[in-house]
Amino acid sequence: MTSGRQEGQQEGWADSFFLFRFLDESAAIVEVEVRKILRDATEMFSRAIQPVLWLVIFGQVFTKMRAIPTGSISYVAFLTPGILSQSILFSTIFYGISVIWERDLGIIHKLMVSPAHRLSLVFGKSLSAGFRGLVQLVIIYIVAAIMGVNLNFSPAAIAAVLLMVFLGSAVFSTFSLIIGCIVKTRERFMGMGQVLTMPLFFASSAIYPVSIMPAWLQWFAKINPLTYLVDSLRGIMIVGGQGAHSFGFDLLVMILVYAIFLAIADILYPTLIQ
Repeated sequence: MTSGRQEGQQEGWADSFFLFRFLDESAAIVEVEVRKILRDATEMFSRAIQPVLWLVIFGQVFTKMRAIPTGSISYVAFLTPGILSQSILFSTIFYGISVIWERDLGIIHKLMVSPAHRLSLVFGKSLSAGFRGLVQLVIIYIVAAIMGVNLNFSPAAIAAVLLMVFLGSAVFSTFSLIIGCIVKTRERFMGMGQVLTMPLFFASSAIYPVSIMPAWLQWFAKINPLTYLVDSLRGIMIVGGQGAHSFGFDLLVMILVYAIFLAIADILYPTLIQ
């Protein structure tokens, strides 16, 4: 009995040590990536210009048209979570090009021969993308408030928005990393990124409800992670806003997608050095 108990304790300590090491390695990657972002902060703010223009110009024009059903809220209020999600998508979908640069500079080779687990490398990179999403969140909140959108500023709502922004950034940055591992060249990556952003954005509930889409497009929207990010944000950001699903359901879908993307990226990441 004593021997079995000791073995169980040793296994528990081993699991705790692995978790601590995994989190420590991931935190080191996050620190490095955030430092790179802070050294060139203009890139984040320049990417915020396009979403702001969408909200200010597109939102104002389409507010005058009531052809798009938005329930009891204005079209600008309906559009705000969609533009925040668009901003997250656009600022992270090209994140994977950084790993191609790192491969060309030999950084990937050094990371792969280090004791760090490759999953912690991928996990840390995806978490650091949340910082980009946070900047976009602040800008969209300021612009929406100036435009008179009735935002929900309760602590619970703010915490839920922050969670979804970080999770959405992690999902699409990991997706971008997968693309980078597959194409392996900067030119092909830029082409793939541009091809994928528009379908992901327009085949979601960002600028119109899924219910008014053609049947074939509704099917695509239902497997599009951006749809669930928009849906969750719409239900918690806007006073009177309602999502098509509960927040818990949207959160679960995003977590599952993130887990799948992490597993794929974990497998493909070593192929960069080949």
